[in-house]
Amino acid sequence: MTSLLRRPASLAASIAMRPLHQAKSSKIKVSARPSMVFKRPELGNLGLRSFSSKETVTITYIDASGDEHPVQAEVGKHLLDVAHDNNIELEGACGGELACSTCHLVFDQDVFDTLPTKSDEEEDMLDLAFELTETSRLGCQIRVTKEFDGIKIRIPDDGY
Repeated sequence: MTSLLRRPASLAASIAMRPLHQAKSSKIKVSARPSMVFKRPELGNLGLRSFSSKETVTITYIDASGDEHPVQAEVGKHLLDVAHDNNIELEGACGGELACSTCHLVFDQDVFDTLPTKSDEEEDMLDLAFELTETSRLGCQIRVTKEFDGIKIRIPDDGY
């Protein structure tokens, strides 16, 4: 029985069980972060947020007071991340994990019609949003596409 307890279950476990000075000298490299992540759309967001390219389009955020803020947005990035990258006031309290409605955005109907279908979870979170409209979506759920070039997106008043 004692020999079974001493035997590591895997190579990674054996490396983890080595004293620190031996683990550093090992030729095996263990990485906590994978070099490539694949996403399956049918699984939803899963918190995987880095799918952008270096290609950009111009998007204009319109704040609650009506001021326009044109920005360059990387294709593939979520609109919440684009806003944060450009110091646009769009809260995103949950960090884009679909657990709040503070990244609520309002789209023109023609743009809204091109967006992916809302998930049930997004619909539930939107029920909590201020100034909800028929064309409301959460910025953490919408990725920038080439077709977004020149669009305007309204940031509603958050009620405070």
